[in-house]
Parts: sequence; structure tokens; C-alpha cells
Amino acid sequence: MQQLRRELEARGHTVDMLGHGPGNSKIHNVTRNQEIQKSVLLPLLEKKLDSAHYPQLQDPVIRFYELERYCFELGAACIGVEGYDIIHAQDVVAARAIRRIKPDAPLVAHVHGSVAVEYMLHFQLNPQLGVTENSPAWKYFESLEHHGAASGKRTVTANQWQKRLLVHQFGVPEERIDVFPYGLDTRTFRRKASLGTPYRRPPGKKVIICPARLVFVKGVDVLLAALGILKQTRNDWVCWIVGDGDQRQELERMKAKLALHEEVLFLGQRDDVPALLQHSDIFVHSCIQDNQPFSVMEAQVSGVPTLLSTAGGLPEMVEPGRTGLVSPAGDSRMLAKQLAVLLENDDYRKQLGRNAKQWAESHWSLDRMMERLLTVYDNVRHGR
Repeated sequence: MQQLRRELEARGHTVDMLGHGPGNSKIHNVTRNQEIQKSVLLPLLEKKLDSAHYPQLQDPVIRFYELERYCFELGAACIGVEGYDIIHAQDVVAARAIRRIKPDAPLVAHVHGSVAVEYMLHFQLNPQLGVTENSPAWKYFESLEHHGAASGKRTVTANQWQKRLLVHQFGVPEERIDVFPYGLDTRTFRRKASLGTPYRRPPGKKVIICPARLVFVKGVDVLLAALGILKQTRNDWVCWIVGDGDQRQELERMKAKLALHEEVLFLGQRDDVPALLQHSDIFVHSCIQDNQPFSVMEAQVSGVPTLLSTAGGLPEMVEPGRTGLVSPAGDSRMLAKQLAVLLENDDYRKQLGRNAKQWAESHWSLDRMMERLLTVYDNVRHGR
């Protein structure tokens, strides 16, 4: 969003940013310094949305997310969404909120992955929550995805996987969807890389890097399991896991159980990932659900070969065997084999990296993305 804002402002446009504030405590228009505290909105909503009149809200999962949704909607309405030539919603909740506040809004709904699929996976992996395919909460997220993604005059996705999902699973009209990938601001990225990092490749070791939020959908546990297998046959590597999240303690325990004390370093949240990539040999993204992550684009721009899972839109980001390798989502053994191949064969690994860099330069053009997006804006403004 910040990258998009910079590019639009550089072209002479005025851009406001509206969303949740730090700590999810308020709704605010960052640009205009307007805000309303959620503590003011929630009592009004809780009084209105009582279970007697809305029995579906007796489900605690549905109640929590409906209150969040209505809170954003009410906050956005209080702050105001009038006077804009284009409103570009960045998730299905925001898109639906804007459509309900202002039905005739010149609205673009940008879908960055699937909220419903992520929660379905979460429920499947946590059966103790008691949410099955026939549960109200399951159907609630399906409905949320459909209504949000279909709220825009145009819907934008980054890949064909997302489009197929929206059309065939969530009933969004195919003719309303535009598909084009994100672009990467390579100038800013390379400037950050030039600032350096205190971390260096240990002598005699190759570096495997995984920048990711430490949450269940990112599949960092799959990577750790693969590294546990890899350690049984070779020790010429270390792995840097960059990021933080609610699974960190669990993943730290898994690292200890697999005796990866020396091999795996959790670096936490860092601002020097571009520089860390300069010292890395292999990039891994072993997620179980993702769309078109910037981390993969950054690794390719840096000339680092990428090992990806089959989740979501990831397979569309590589040419398997030429710019990177793809393994089935959740398959630690296959990932371990692929890591071993790249650690063993320096020439092949470096060739994958060179090919990945060429791929990135031809596919992740920020200027091309902006041209396509501005065409979408123009179509929405003129009712096309």
C-alpha cells in the first residue's frame, strides 16, 4: 500500500489511506489525521447486535468477526468516504464496508489471497475448535469472501489461481475480474540492500533464508521438519528465519526438539532483509496458503534460487527447474531433497539464481503494474 501510494503521488495524484490503527484500537485516515476509537463504536454495536434479534451471532467466531466488520464500517462512515474519484479497497472486509456505506462508490476491490481459504485451513488443522464444513462459521467466511470480492465495480487479483478461486468457489462474475501481478520497487529495494547488515555467512556454510510471518499459514514448521531431515546427511548449511508472529515459541520448541540449535537462527523482525538476501544461497517459502508474496519477488531480484510450495499462486511465480523448484505443500521430505540437491550442486544452484533474476526483471515491473492499475481506475470512473 505504501508503494502504491508513493507511485500514485509521484504521478500527481492525491492519496488518502484509511484503515485500522496500531493495536487494532481505532479506525483512522492516516493522511488527514482523522480517527475514531473502537472503544466508542463497540458499545453501540453490541447494543444493536443482540443475540435475540440476530441468533447467528450466538456463534462466538461469527460474533467476533461481525463486530470487527461493522466496527470498520461504522468508523469509515463516521470519518467519511465522500469526494474520492477512486476508492481502492485492499481486502474483502473493507470492500464490503465501502459498498454498504456508499453503494455507488467508484470502488476497486483488490483481493490479496483468500481470507476464507485461510480460515478453512485453520479450522481443518485445529479440529478442537469444532468448526466443520457444515458449521455456521465455515459458511460465514465463504459468504464474507463472496460479498467482499464482488463489491467492487472491478475486482483485481495477482494471478490466475486467485481468479479461479473467486469464480468457481466464491461466485464472483468472471467478467468483472482483472488479473495482473504486483510490481516491485527495485530502486528502493536495492538502496536498502546497499545499507548492509551485521549478519554474514558463517565460514564453510551456505545460508538458507526464510523471511516470513511466524503464523500457521506460512508453513515454517514444514521447513523446520525438512531441516531436521537434512541434518541427518549434511551440515554445510545454516538457516536464517526472519520474522515474528504468534507461532514463534512453538517453532522455537520444535527447533530444540529437532536438535537444530546451531543450524537454525530466529532473527526476529528486521528491516535489513534486502541485505540479508545478499548473503543467502537458497530462499525457502514453504507456506500452506499464499498469493504472490513480496518476499519471493525480492529473493528473485537478488538472484537467489527459490524453493516454493504448491500453495495458492506460488507455482505461477517460477519456472520449475529453471528459476526455482516447487514441492507439494506440507511435504517436508521433498523439500529436504530439494535443499540437498541445491547444496550439493553449486553450478546448478547459481544458474537457478541467475535465471530467477532475469525472470524477476521481466515479470515484476512496477511501471507495468501501475499502467494496468491506472487503466482499471479509468474504467471504473467511466463505468466500463
